[in-house]
Amino acid sequence: MHKLGSLALAKLAKVFSRLSTRLKSTGGGPSAPLGSRILTNPDDIFKHNMWDHVQWTEEDKENARQKAQENSCEQIPLKEQGKFDTEAYQYWDKFYEMHRDKFFKDRKWLFLEFPELLLSDTKKAKSQATTRHQGDQQAEIPLPSGSSKDTETRHHQQSGTTHHHSHNSNCQKACQRALEKNEDDIQTSTFPGQHASFRILEVGCGVGNSVFPIVSSIKETDAFLYCCDFSPRAIQLVKSLDVILAVFVLSSIHPERMQGVVNRLSTYLKHGGIFLFRDYGRYDFSQLRFKKGQYLSENFYTRGDGTCVYFFTKEEVHDLFSNAGLEEIQNLEDRRLQVNRGKKVAMHRVWMQSKYRKSYPTSPS
Repeated sequence: MHKLGSLALAKLAKVFSRLSTRLKSTGGGPSAPLGSRILTNPDDIFKHNMWDHVQWTEEDKENARQKAQENSCEQIPLKEQGKFDTEAYQYWDKFYEMHRDKFFKDRKWLFLEFPELLLSDTKKAKSQATTRHQGDQQAEIPLPSGSSKDTETRHHQQSGTTHHHSHNSNCQKACQRALEKNEDDIQTSTFPGQHASFRILEVGCGVGNSVFPIVSSIKETDAFLYCCDFSPRAIQLVKSLDVILAVFVLSSIHPERMQGVVNRLSTYLKHGGIFLFRDYGRYDFSQLRFKKGQYLSENFYTRGDGTCVYFFTKEEVHDLFSNAGLEEIQNLEDRRLQVNRGKKVAMHRVWMQSKYRKSYPTSPS
């Protein structure tokens, strides 16, 4: 349970003013305010379910450190940890089988936080013109032999009907194969979406929480959305992506392999392309409520269903993407106060939100 400390109105106003102007948007899309509901009066805490830009007191920080230290004192034996890695795809399959459509909601906040996913007015007009010109002559591009399990979402117009094709592949097992597989093994002269003017890849698409809002936004354009759970072929087919989206995905990967995954994905961005990232932050409420015996390694835990999660800091996120050769556009720690008004309980939530760009080559002097 959260013990609310005193909040300085002047300090909060100053912080909010700085945060509300810090985000950059591209292509004329809307700004990403990361919320604007500021708690200025402690007595109002239970008036809403969520408060934005919450400042932690020193007592809050110390309590979080102590809880994390307590639930990390009992580590799962190394010989038992392997299954959470090698059998991760099975745990995630069971997770989706258990929750089906009762647990997931479309991410309505997606375009506010990541306006880079939206086509600019100029690109959209051009894309719509291209789509109208192609009309009924546009047809599916055949996939290479043996690729029936490739993961993708193909958006195109054919006789006035919108068609979407998607498949969720096994996450970490397939991811590891993708990292190890030689790119030369893919022998194909064409690939799905090669003529699209705007290409997006969502890594770790799950059941489509981000997919469906994006598909809706690119209707009647020639934009192309790929979505996968680290499907080897789907990722290796494309090498000029405008946007890569990873929302609560990298945290499920073993920390020792995160850098390799980001390195590989970054190679598929075109120059000027953007990597959009949102995931769990250090000392988020979900980290502090882990019990003893669920600790795998530093800030890396396994849940009761066998799926795993890591909790990032801003510095770790910066190193992760900078080491992959990308430049920082945004790297934020999104701190919020989530409130259960029925039980009169408040919980500190911490998420990381970042945007990194692949730079253009330096012109020879």
